This record gives sequence, C-alpha cells and structure tokens, in this order.
Amino acid sequence: MVMDGEGRAKRARLAEERERTPEKEPGGQRPGAFLQWDTEDVCAFLRSQNLGKYTAAFRENQIEGRWLLHITDSHLKELGVSPLGDRLELLHCLQKLNQAFVETMQVTMKVFNDPIHGHIELHPLLIKIIDTPEFQRLRYIKQLGGTYFVFPGASHNRFEHSIGVGHLAGCLLRTLLERQPELQISQRDILCVQIAGLCHDLGHGPFSHMFDGRFIPLACPNKKWKHENASVRMFDHLVAANGLDQIMEQYGLLLPEDLVFIKEQIEGPITSEENLKWPYHGRPEEKSFLYEIVANKRNGIDVDKWDYFARDCHHLGIQNNFDYKRFLKFARVCEVNEKKHICTRDKEVGNLYDMFHTRNCLHRRAYQHKVGNIIETMITDAFLKADHHIWIEGTNKKQYTISTAMDDMVAYTKLTDNIYQDILYSTCPKLAASREILQKVQCRQLYKYLGFTRPNKKIEKEEYDKLPADVAASTPQTTVEVNLQAEDFIVDVIQMDYGMQEDNPIDNVRFYCKDDPKKAIKIRKDQVSQLLPEKFAEQFIRVYCKKTDEKSLEAAKKYFVQWCIKRDFTKPQDGDVVAPELTPMKASWVDKDEKAQPSRNHVECPKPRTKLFQNEHQ
Repeated sequence: MVMDGEGRAKRARLAEERERTPEKEPGGQRPGAFLQWDTEDVCAFLRSQNLGKYTAAFRENQIEGRWLLHITDSHLKELGVSPLGDRLELLHCLQKLNQAFVETMQVTMKVFNDPIHGHIELHPLLIKIIDTPEFQRLRYIKQLGGTYFVFPGASHNRFEHSIGVGHLAGCLLRTLLERQPELQISQRDILCVQIAGLCHDLGHGPFSHMFDGRFIPLACPNKKWKHENASVRMFDHLVAANGLDQIMEQYGLLLPEDLVFIKEQIEGPITSEENLKWPYHGRPEEKSFLYEIVANKRNGIDVDKWDYFARDCHHLGIQNNFDYKRFLKFARVCEVNEKKHICTRDKEVGNLYDMFHTRNCLHRRAYQHKVGNIIETMITDAFLKADHHIWIEGTNKKQYTISTAMDDMVAYTKLTDNIYQDILYSTCPKLAASREILQKVQCRQLYKYLGFTRPNKKIEKEEYDKLPADVAASTPQTTVEVNLQAEDFIVDVIQMDYGMQEDNPIDNVRFYCKDDPKKAIKIRKDQVSQLLPEKFAEQFIRVYCKKTDEKSLEAAKKYFVQWCIKRDFTKPQDGDVVAPELTPMKASWVDKDEKAQPSRNHVECPKPRTKLFQNEHQ
C-alpha cells in the first residue's frame, strides 16, 4: 500500500508523540514527576508559564520541585513575585500540579468499613503506616483497659480508635478547606494532621491508661512519663524501622519539617522556652488552627474526643448526646488575638456543654466504675510483683522489664495486654504471687468495696501514698475483732472534671454569629442557662479492703467511717448501716427530717407482755 505525503507526515507525528514522555512536553508532566525536579527544572517550568522573569529569585533560593506543593501566596511575596495577578497565575499552575498528583494518589485509596463512621477512605501513605508492626501492636491494647471486665461489649482496641481519629482529622480539615479556601490548607497539611491523628496513641501501654496512670507511678515513682511522650518516640521508631521517610517524600511531605509538625500535634511544642510568641516549628502562626484538631490544648474540643465518645458509647451501651457531624456543619476559622482558631456558631454553645457533660457521664458510669477500677488496681498489683521476673528483649538483645520497656521501642513494641495471659498461664515459681492475683480476677474474687466519700478540701497527689496508713490509724471507737494495717486498705482518689480541671472549657471556645461569621465572640455561662454547673471539677475517694473474710470486712467498714469522721469528710453512703454506732457521733451527718423521727436503723425493743400464768416452780 502506497501512502501519500499527508499519511506519511501523520505517521511520523504519531511516532514522535509515542517517543515523547509527558514530563518532556512543554508545560506538562507525569503526575508527581515534578517532585523530582531540581532548581533548573523549576525555572524551566516558570518560563513555560510566561513567568521567566522570576527565575532568578527561584534560583537564588534554590527552590526545588518538592517545594512546589507547599508554596503559598506569602512565600511568593517573599520571593518577590508581584503583582497579584502573577502570583494568582502561578498559584493556579501549582494547584493544577497538586491536583493531578492528588488524583493519581486517590486511585489507590483503601476503604475501611468502620462500625462508627461507616465506609471511610484512607490515603495510601496512611495505609503504609497502619501496615507496620508498631501500629499493628495497637490491636492488642484494649481501649478501656479493665473496664472490659465490667462491660462485656467494651472489647474494642486502640487500633480502630486510631484509625477513626485519623479519618475525622481529614474530615474536619477538608470541611474547612471547602468552606474557607483563603486558609490555604494544602494536601500536605491534611496528610500531616491525619498522620498525627493516626499515631497519637502509639505510646499506650498494656490496658491503656492503667499503665501510665497506675502502674508506672508505682513502679517508677521518680519518672515523669506520659503516653504522649512514648507516642512520639514510637512514631520516630516506626518511620525509621520501616523506611517511611522516603515514602513520605514521594507522597509530597517535606522532611524534616513535616515530621516535627506531626510530633508537635501529638505532644505539644518541642521547645521548652517560655514567653515565646509562637512556640511551634512545624507550621507558621498563620496556621495555628491546625494544632487544634488532633489534641486541642486550648479547650479540649478535638477529633480524638469525637471518636472515643461515639466509639465508647457504642460498645458500652451508653447514649452519646454529642453529634460531631453537626459540629462539622458549623465549624470555621476566625481570628482571635492575631491567631486563627476553630470556632462554631453561637447557637451551638448548649451542645458543647452537653458534650463535656457526656464526657463527665462516661467517666462516672464507665471509666471510673468502682469495680473496673479495683480490677485495674489488682492487675497493677500483679504487674508490680511480676515486674522483675519478666524480661522483654529489645535492641541488640538487651533485656527490659515491664516498667523499663518504654526505654527501648523495640522492646515496647512487644509489650501489650498479652502480658496478662503470660502471667496468668505461667508456671514460673517467681510469678506465683502475681498469678494468684490474676486468678482471683478471673474468678471475681475481688478486693471489697467499702464506700466512697468526698473531701471538703482538695487532696493533693503528694498525699495519696499516705492515705492507706491514715485509714489504718483511724481506729474505731467501738470494739472491733480484727486490727487492720495500712497494707489492708486501698484508697482511690478520683478527679472528675470537664477536661480542664477547675476551669470551664467553654470559656476558651469562641463563637461567631450568622450576621458576621468573621468575628469571633465569647459567650458567658450566664448567657446560656441558669441550670449549668457552678463548678467544673470535683474529687471523691473510694476505699477498698484487700481482706475479704466477714470479720475483717466488718472491721474495715468501721475504720472507713471513723476515718471520714476524723478527716471531716462527707458522710459515706450507707455509713449509718455499716457502722450505725459511729454515725451519731457526727452531728452534721444527721438530716433535719431524721431528727424528727427514729432512725431507720433504730430498732424498738418490744414491751414486756403480762404473763397470764405463773411458773409453779418460780
């Protein structure tokens, strides 16, 4: 077949197009290829966009392709790009690069079917993090620790909670991006905040808060340690051990700046300098609102709470009165004292009080359940007795105990709730005492609850260790058959608040009105309702006895009531039942209506009846 001149020209043109790669085309590129550009490639791109007059500034500042995802209008101003029209044109070109890159990445998004949030999609970089041994460890740490021994449905773990927080972090940021494009929220910002949400609980130990709240303070009293510290160290270990730093760069993150940003969201500012106007290094002050999403130190309204409210209520069988989806509908960023903060509509103030009330109810009904707490206390006792008889191999085969495993992330990765079964089913004679305690937990032979009371003055943490001895020293003023010692008592001091100790968290929330959505305002409590709490924190004390025989328990209850009298605490519940001969000694414990009528514990002696027949032998 003979081709004419036009046919030959067309064939040659098609062959040339096949040979030409997308990144070599004028002004075009394969999605993501620009991340590998050097400074000269960036300058070539500027010339292709008729912005060649700014190549000198880009060359002088050594702007490479990986920076193009992150350049904002303020950056272009610093580079000398003006007028505004040129900046907008360049930002539009960069946005197209970014969008093509993001669309390519979305092809591999993975779908999770979550019982709380439904079908959720996660970025492939998040999947890379999830599919590591350090993250998979969270499958074996109960979200609610010992509460699972009381609420049969509370079997969920830190694993699913962390995925939920990462998902919600993305939801909130995308909502703000759509509502307020002027905030210049980048895909890089969204990815970093989602990673922080995903990894914020990496540092939890066995049985979650039992480990850092009960076990570590007793095992290492001089060590100031929180699970947030371990989360940051575990995150560093996760990235290094799995080579994720290169993968992060491939997906557009800027290292080490973005790693610093992720860790600051989990633990707070890494600098210890005080009186700094802006203590963070990961993001500039103009993006201050990004630090209020995963762990909001300002008022406690964050996606971490949103997930555990919904997830815990679902598994506990408790009604959740807070709907985070409604908060998303009204969330926007406003400027407050030259910083940008996440605000909500003024009409939502009542719902936020309900949110913190829900938090308080969850603590009262579940997290601080009297049986759940004593089970965690018993498990803590077992761990303390086993601490120096269980060894966990870490880096370079170095051995660590339960209480020192957090010093090495290789060892800490192996420390989960499974340590409970390791002790329970062990045959080692050195673990006999620990094993006996856990066997009692299995058979529900628990330490006995004596009651609770409230102090009239706050008890400081420094006093906690002295309280059992103080109870034992409160010898009842009536006869007791058993004398008890300090080691026979457990005194559990519980702090209940709205998340910010004695402060009202709503005082740190700002609202906007429908008529002026850009202006942030404060709403005082008296503007909301007369029925809101006057105080936002309280303290109460529970006392338990390790001895469970009848005589010891009868004596222990009298010790407890006598202690409440001695310390001028509130009347224990049923104190007039367990020690009726002691309660009249405290006049302030008798109600006015009780004075007018016999006590319910007072038993009338029957009057002697007249004998109809006399005994002949008397």
